[in-house]
Amino acid sequence: MKKLSVLVFLLAIILLLSCDKGFFTTPVASILKNPRDYEGKMVKVRGVVTEKVNILVMKGFKIKDKTGEIFVITDRILPGEGTEATVQGYVKEGFSIGNEQFIVIMEEPPK
Repeated sequence: MKKLSVLVFLLAIILLLSCDKGFFTTPVASILKNPRDYEGKMVKVRGVVTEKVNILVMKGFKIKDKTGEIFVITDRILPGEGTEATVQGYVKEGFSIGNEQFIVIMEEPPK
C-alpha cells in the first residue's frame, strides 16, 4: 500500500511539472473556431513565434501551433521569431469588420 502511495505522489509531481511545459494547452483552432466559448476566459497556448509587432500603443506577436495561428498582445519583452513560447492570457475580440473577426489573447502579466 505504501508503494502505491509513493507512486501516486510521484505521478502527481510529474503531472504538475508538465503543466508548465504546455501539457495542458488550448489548441489555437478551438479558440478561433468558437471564440464566444473562450471570450474572457484564461487560456494557455504553446507554439512558435512567427511574427512580432512593436508600435507606440501596442506590442505583440503571432504564435502558431499545429492547429492555427493567433495574435498575442503583451506588455512583456517580445520573444524572438522562430522561438517556442507558452502564453497564458484572456481571449478577446480585437475588432470585427463585417464577417471578419480578429481574435487575440491578452497575455497575463507575470506574477
